[in-house]
This record gives sequence, structure tokens and C-alpha cells, in this order.
Amino acid sequence: MTIAQLCLLLACGLPVVCAALAKSRGFGKRRRDGGFDNHAPREWLARQEGWQARANAAQANSWEALPVFLAGLFVAHQHQAAQATVDALAAGFIVARAAYIGLYLADQASLRSLLWMTGAGLSVALFFVR
Repeated sequence: MTIAQLCLLLACGLPVVCAALAKSRGFGKRRRDGGFDNHAPREWLARQEGWQARANAAQANSWEALPVFLAGLFVAHQHQAAQATVDALAAGFIVARAAYIGLYLADQASLRSLLWMTGAGLSVALFFVR
């Protein structure tokens, strides 16, 4: 398994981690006591505030970022790009996305946006690497 392939696997897991964080305060509580409502999960999540609401938004954004990263890796592979370069770009994407999620949870909007642009740029760069 290449580093890029491992990064793809990690990128697929990031939305799941964000979802778990968003729901974490509701685990272990009864539904009637404000616990997570698996019968209406989207409605329950829509009522969350603070870092939990931001974790849910980070989950959605992580799903949105995934297809471009995946496509970039696919194109780089099709072009038989230098694996070391592909690995570096993929690792940079994971670092940028992980930091993005951390900054999202911490409500650091400007830095978060900078890291979003960095991650997006790394995904696009995969389309052009040879």
C-alpha cells in the first residue's frame, strides 16, 4: 500500500470521526433526556450548538472534499505520476484536512478557510502532477 492509498483511506475516515464527535455528547443518554436520537439523527444534529454543530458541519465538508481528492489521486495514477510526489501531495492533504477539522471545532474561521484552500489546492495539484 502506498502512502497515497493510506491517505485515501484516512480521508474516507475523517467524516466518520467528525460525525462521532458531533454526536458524542448524546451518547449514553436517553432520547427523552436529550441523548442522540437515532430515529431522527439529522433533526437531532440540527439542534446542536457550539463545537458539536461545527463538528457536524466539518463532517459535511469532509464528504464534499473527498471526491476531488479521490479524482485527483485517480488522475495522478492514470498519468503514472511520480509516486513520491503523489504521496507528498496526499499526505499534505490529510494534514491540511485534519488541521482544518481542528480549527473548525475551535471556531477559528479565518485559519480554517486558509487550510480549506490549502487542501483544495493539493487535491487540484494531483490532476497536474506527472
